[in-house]
Amino acid sequence: MSWLTQTLSSSIGKKLIMALTGLFLCTFLIVHMIGNLQLFKSDEGLAFNTYTVFMTTNPFIKTISYGLYAFILIHAFDGLYLAYINQKARAKKYAKVNNQSTWASRNMGILGTVLLVYLVVHMGDFWYEYKFGHLPFKEYTIDLSEGTIIDTRQMPDGFMLNSKIEERLSDDNKSKTVIVKDLYQEAESSFANPLLVLFYILGMAAVSFHLVHGFRSAWQTLGANHPKYNPLFNFLGVWLFAIIIPIAFAAMPVYFFLKQL
Repeated sequence: MSWLTQTLSSSIGKKLIMALTGLFLCTFLIVHMIGNLQLFKSDEGLAFNTYTVFMTTNPFIKTISYGLYAFILIHAFDGLYLAYINQKARAKKYAKVNNQSTWASRNMGILGTVLLVYLVVHMGDFWYEYKFGHLPFKEYTIDLSEGTIIDTRQMPDGFMLNSKIEERLSDDNKSKTVIVKDLYQEAESSFANPLLVLFYILGMAAVSFHLVHGFRSAWQTLGANHPKYNPLFNFLGVWLFAIIIPIAFAAMPVYFFLKQL
């Protein structure tokens, strides 16, 4: 096992870890974005709240989540270490910046630090509040024949369930009542703050610059550098990870802010 330890602790090994954890996080971003698009549904938060329950109670998803948290920390601190080593290796800064490098590639350490701060704030606003905060519960009454919401009401302060969601059928089996922990309201109240909305937009700008270089760099580290596949990696790196995903995430706080004007 000594050879494995030596390999992973070397500069090449750390770059390999960065590439693998980074690509895992890219996959997570796609799944997270698709799930969070439930916020845009005109159902007073029902789809998003039930999606949140699934993501926090499904045993498989919970196991993946623990790995995700570990990968975020490994990726962040490994990246900061590599940035430090690269900076230390330079006796002095270059008199002229290599024209082949990009601003994002030269500042991955800074972008990664910004993203780490963003993640801490984001986790505090939503993950921590959902797990340990005192979020309210909301009740939805759904017409089963039409699949439409008949009525909603916020449960009184102090209302609690033994679980995050409770469903029950009416006596005539024509409607269903769903009582669920209301993270949707947390999003509404949080994104009424224009400073927080601006912070999230800047965070997504950092994601864009970080991924436009990071996604392609990860595949190069893994040896996938071939004229046949490079156009695909470049396309995904730019359009999916640097444009579509950041815009989709940034649109969520903007949507809630504009909705409350």
